[in-house]
Amino acid sequence: MNPLQRLKTLFLMVLIAGPAVGLAKAETPDVMALATLDRFMVAFNDQDIKAWAATLHYPHVRFASSQVMIYDSAATFQDRSVFPALQAAGWHHSLWTSRTITLSSDTKVHIDTEFERRNANNETIGRYRSLYIVTKIEGHWGIQARSSLAP
Repeated sequence: MNPLQRLKTLFLMVLIAGPAVGLAKAETPDVMALATLDRFMVAFNDQDIKAWAATLHYPHVRFASSQVMIYDSAATFQDRSVFPALQAAGWHHSLWTSRTITLSSDTKVHIDTEFERRNANNETIGRYRSLYIVTKIEGHWGIQARSSLAP
């Protein structure tokens, strides 16, 4: 095989195998857990409690404000008012400022996070550290537990 044919063959291999390699990487536990956090934040900012609830596994546990809340189902999670109190405090949206994976297996990922709450002028009104535990159950990645220093 001459050099030009080898180059063509290599190019074809990259074209054929490249997407499969990228797909395999996209499905690693770390990437899937971070994607779950992204969906969580988008649903939260959209104030779509149903989509937000869909990013969680149940029972879902949240440690915050010196309390432990356990939500047994998506219906229980959705049956509460969250956004009016946040808005009264000036909240408009939130964003991740850091996310560090501290523990990872095929079915569970711990992520040390920091997020900011911001007002409508995109000014920071609060910055909080949290730990998120994301699990894979029956092929679906969801947040199983959160421990936050946010109120």
